[in-house]
Amino acid sequence: MGENHFSRELRLLTPTHFTYVFDNAIPAVSPSFTILARTNSRNNSRLGITLAKKRIRKAHDRNRLKRLIRESFRHKQHDLPNVDIIVIGKTGADKLSNQEVYANLDKLWKKLTKRCNAS
Repeated sequence: MGENHFSRELRLLTPTHFTYVFDNAIPAVSPSFTILARTNSRNNSRLGITLAKKRIRKAHDRNRLKRLIRESFRHKQHDLPNVDIIVIGKTGADKLSNQEVYANLDKLWKKLTKRCNAS
């Protein structure tokens, strides 16, 4: 694989990992997504995704958004600080086109990087 892989080490896997981020998070918010981040002691960023069935009803829409979020993270991971990140989908995120999702996430990655570097 190349340098833009999405291996197991780049994922938040257990509820403990998610709780760690939720306890003291740095937010970056848009109308479609909320990104929460917290610094970690690793030398890379890790990603967790939560897309509630209550907010995004259809499984194929949730799966599409997860793929797009992972792909966006995979390309931006080297620009991000060493943080654990959770992306939360909001109502209406499934109505966005792929390009709109990428554009939305690009803005949020930049906002998050700026906020993490400031704190």
